[in-house]
Amino acid sequence: MSALAAPAARERLPAVLWPLLFGNFVIGTGVMVVAGTLNEISRELAVPVSTAGQLISAGALLMCVGAPLLAAVVAGWDRRRLLSCAMLWYALMHLACALAPGFGSLLALRVIALVPPAIFTPQAAASLGLLVAPSQRGRAITFIFLGWSLASVIGMPLSALVGGLLGWRSAMLMVAGLSLLSAAWVWRALPEGVKPPALSRAAWQQTLRSGALMVAVAVTVLSAAGQFVLFSYMAPYLRQQLGVAPGALSLYFLCFGAFGLAGNVLMTRHIDRLGAGRAVMIGLGLMAASMLLFPLGLSLSLVMAVSVPWALGCFSTNSAQQARLVGMAPALASATVALNSSAIYAGQAIGAATGGWMIARGGMEWLHWAGLAGLLASMAASALASRFAASGR
Repeated sequence: MSALAAPAARERLPAVLWPLLFGNFVIGTGVMVVAGTLNEISRELAVPVSTAGQLISAGALLMCVGAPLLAAVVAGWDRRRLLSCAMLWYALMHLACALAPGFGSLLALRVIALVPPAIFTPQAAASLGLLVAPSQRGRAITFIFLGWSLASVIGMPLSALVGGLLGWRSAMLMVAGLSLLSAAWVWRALPEGVKPPALSRAAWQQTLRSGALMVAVAVTVLSAAGQFVLFSYMAPYLRQQLGVAPGALSLYFLCFGAFGLAGNVLMTRHIDRLGAGRAVMIGLGLMAASMLLFPLGLSLSLVMAVSVPWALGCFSTNSAQQARLVGMAPALASATVALNSSAIYAGQAIGAATGGWMIARGGMEWLHWAGLAGLLASMAASALASRFAASGR
């Protein structure tokens, strides 16, 4: 019996991955806390929603630029110390955000607070090669990235609920408390001496010179921008268009996150059969369909219904994109995954800034059309990336 059980035991993922999953959950919750509490921030600090949305675009821009730059800076750091200190910084800065006296100080503190997301998620993934066996790396990456999906299912709805009932400052304090717990768990669980090799200059040069890889990364930028032009302002959009209360808003985010998680599970099961390029196109098409149908959302239940394809494609498309980039150039996986993470944040910044510009000019009801344009552009770029990959360009 023990001999038969041994292989199964060796295939079990190590317990050290749990604090990394939880850390990604906390990181994702902190990143999304502003979108869930945008109404409360706008009202208490007496700024327009379009101005409050700068908290999203400025933070996303920091994460976009910071992810590759900080990867070089922290290359030689012990990951136990690096990841736990990143979460401690996340806790302290969210505490500072909760105490911010005005919008200007909150904006500055929010940007500084988002340094840890540029560090924790990519560096946790890079550490897996030294924490699990080679045969488990794919499962391990999927496992710890589940934290982001759980943040959309649990963290963002909870932030919206806490923010609606107790104020946005309480939501920030909640993230601070979770971050302290994460820092302690990472410090306790991770072994010392985990130092993955830094990305080489040659790998970056080869990645940046590949037409197929660069167009594929552009797909991520365009799809994220297309989504966040609306998603960043979903809270004020639903309040203005439908008069949605905080509890109902939390329910919307909960449903969206649940379908997003389901879409990710379905994509994981079927991507090998579909092929990564085709899977990406399906996900993009689902999200575009939601944007096209968004004018039918005349009640909260109808908005939830038309958002289902969007949710199904949201996280699953990014997972397929990661698989696609690795499949295009396995030897450059470390560089392309890091670059794709930056592309996500760049798209968020572009989408949030575009949405804010439109709202400032009275275009709240046109956000979904801008989102549709971004997603259609991403589908065109995806088709071009597949063509480049097939021709070896």
